[in-house]
Amino acid sequence: MRGLAEVDTVAVIGAGTMGNGIAQVAATAGYDVVMRDVETDLVERGVDAVESSLSRLAEKGEVDDPEAVRARIEGTTDLAAVADADLVVEAVVEEVGVKRDVFADLASVTDDDVVLATNTSTLSVTEIAAATDRPDLVVGLHFMNPVPLMRGVEVVVGERTDPETVAFAHEFAERLGKETWESDDKPGFVTNRILMPWLNEGVRAYDEGVASKEDIDRGMRLGTNVPMGPLELADHIGLDVCLQASRTLHDELGDRYKPAYLLERKVAAGDLGKKTGAGFYEY
Repeated sequence: MRGLAEVDTVAVIGAGTMGNGIAQVAATAGYDVVMRDVETDLVERGVDAVESSLSRLAEKGEVDDPEAVRARIEGTTDLAAVADADLVVEAVVEEVGVKRDVFADLASVTDDDVVLATNTSTLSVTEIAAATDRPDLVVGLHFMNPVPLMRGVEVVVGERTDPETVAFAHEFAERLGKETWESDDKPGFVTNRILMPWLNEGVRAYDEGVASKEDIDRGMRLGTNVPMGPLELADHIGLDVCLQASRTLHDELGDRYKPAYLLERKVAAGDLGKKTGAGFYEY
């Protein structure tokens, strides 16, 4: 296995919300980053998102040299561009078949001592790893959204993940300024196993008229000392992402994870939260 001291270039697969956030924090930590997606406009949008985020952080004095950070990120649609990466972090759509295809491709183009990490929030790391010739070097690195602001990273241990790979994952996340915790490869891991029922119950409470959306969120903020209530947080995560996670956990763990009806309806209407300008709130 390639040690962390040998990691100079990090490849990030996927330039969406999670991918561009991971690319940004890796570049901020001094790594050269190759951010790859399948279409040029997706890559461009990812790069634009990084530039906007760096600009906001610079205005707050939280990034000293945003231009230097941006210069360390190369956007591309060419899978071959990740061949020389010393570590790969995948952040594509949350569908196991898509992720398995990506990991099979990554195993074929990268050196066989390179760790391949997945940012999956609910799917089996073991199943994803089985698509490669190196399941011992596959690990879950579940970043929280928004990546540049959230301090936590969940390290998920697959059935055949080597203990050295697990230690590597913790140390890499810490190099990015994050704090970590560890989960076995069970559905939803720690965070989404607990978070998704909480979000869904918040949606149900609103749908059933228990309180206004503002009071539901305010009650949870003041009553439990969380920074966001369930409806506001769902909007920030993306209602489509919440729905997909809830469906996956419902399939795996039963009715206590059944998606709330109003969540299904919002997604069907295309109101996905902050990223579309409207969800439970307007943006």
